[in-house]
Amino acid sequence: MNKHALLHIPLYSKFCFFSSNDGVVLRLRVSKENDFESIGIIYGYKYDFYKKQEKAFLRKKFSDELYDYYVIELKLNDVRLSYIFELKLKGKIYYYCEDGVLEKYDFSKAYFNSFQVPYINSIDVHKEVSWMKEAVFYQIFVDRFARGNFDKCDKYIDQKWDDIPTPKTFAGGDIKGIINNLDHIKNLGCNAIYLTPVFSSPSNHKYNITDYYTVDSHFGSNKCLKELIETARKNGIKIVLDAVFNHCGEDMKEWQDVVKKGKKSKYHGWFIINGYKPTKKPLNYECFSSCTYMPKFNTSNKEVQRFLIDISSYYIKEYDIDGWRLDVSDEVSFDFWRNFRRSVKSQKEDCVIIGENWHDASPYLQGDMFDSIMNYAFTKTCYEYFLDKSMNAKGLLERLSKILMNNSTQVNRMMLNLLDTHDTHRFLTLAKEDKNKLICALALCFMHMGAPMIYYGTELEMNGGYDPDCRRAFDWKRAEEKNKTKEVIMSLSELKKREELKSGGIRFSNEDEIFILERFNKNKAIKLYINNSGKDVELKTKGKILCSHNYENNTISSCGFVIEEVR
Repeated sequence: MNKHALLHIPLYSKFCFFSSNDGVVLRLRVSKENDFESIGIIYGYKYDFYKKQEKAFLRKKFSDELYDYYVIELKLNDVRLSYIFELKLKGKIYYYCEDGVLEKYDFSKAYFNSFQVPYINSIDVHKEVSWMKEAVFYQIFVDRFARGNFDKCDKYIDQKWDDIPTPKTFAGGDIKGIINNLDHIKNLGCNAIYLTPVFSSPSNHKYNITDYYTVDSHFGSNKCLKELIETARKNGIKIVLDAVFNHCGEDMKEWQDVVKKGKKSKYHGWFIINGYKPTKKPLNYECFSSCTYMPKFNTSNKEVQRFLIDISSYYIKEYDIDGWRLDVSDEVSFDFWRNFRRSVKSQKEDCVIIGENWHDASPYLQGDMFDSIMNYAFTKTCYEYFLDKSMNAKGLLERLSKILMNNSTQVNRMMLNLLDTHDTHRFLTLAKEDKNKLICALALCFMHMGAPMIYYGTELEMNGGYDPDCRRAFDWKRAEEKNKTKEVIMSLSELKKREELKSGGIRFSNEDEIFILERFNKNKAIKLYINNSGKDVELKTKGKILCSHNYENNTISSCGFVIEEVR
């Protein structure tokens, strides 16, 4: 047995987490080299485990490149649990507990070395935000989506709507433009909007905020924001705002007070400054990246925490927003995010909290900070499978398995799955304008566990390189044109309403170079087949075809997919 590969981490981890007030999910990682005949769990009430045990068996649910993952969910009559694993390999029984792998196990001393869930307290259960199960997001970079107010002062606008943008140009998009075009978003099947920042800021992107309580005049007013939220809600659309709490803009009054007064300013401790006054040359204060015009907040400071949490509370209480996307969330203190979550959830439990973490975010996703993150690991996987072709169908299922096993089921159901954003190249551009690749990637994005996100303009098959080119203005002249990408997005959005996708399980497999993703619930299942092999492949489906692309006469062309209903 490869003991080095064997891993279980009890309590508040991706290997042991609460699924409900009386439910716990347990996972065990083992080497793919070992072909176990069975993996069981011996468990019982913590205080009499030494004399009374029950037994159940785990099932192999996922496999990545190196490991198999066995999973079981237990429903408990008493939520004080002791357990060990029983592994059968080549006819021999082994026991796995806190002491490692043993050939014999002494239950009379189990109180020393069994794994334990001491107690399930209801407040420690990571509750899913219910509406995220069927959410289809549409991301809007506000300056570039649509202009609706033509009476505003537009002297700041310095590019034509269809110009290629630069980092500092303004096109004139505003909140009224979004309100006027909610039907476009709704007709796509999107029922949630994530807006890049809308608060006062001198830039087009608004990530250097000067006043968090005022909507930027370029975009409208606080009244406009409230109108957007209310109108969107009437149309069944949620609104998630961008929380820029890692840093602010250099024009914010608190920072300017420090610039003028140095350590005499009561706000000096709000920032991280190595000196009496902040200076740019030499730079003696922390900022976002190397952007000296974005000084970093000291989120270890309790006054800063109160200031930022009050902002989040204001938009929940006064505007009834549906969520916060957290900018540069992995550079902000854990302590702040824990306090932030307590405040947000005490006011509105179904207000979703989505972090911008590009890397492994496990510490943030234990139920005490974020609900989920922007799933850039999924994005990268799509690049490697569809664009680079450095990954085949088997490699895709292994990578997606690894991503899922990195987080709890609740988190996986709330992940924001995306192909591109305002911070990346557009997927179609990376695909060298191969629309078939985009369409297949969208199918994977919608069928995978979590909430898919469409970056504005994807439905028009818009191109765009890296920032700022990915932030081109929406081409409204093409908005009514029919195209295959838009058609597929609308079909996939409709599928997202099905129970199999909203709350069903997921499994992966492959048949040669055909990748298969199955979503299932009770006796129903929906299967996605993707062919990215570079050649036509015969596929005889047995169920009802729900959606397809490049599939006819029982053949999937390269860069084609089929979604079928299986009974």
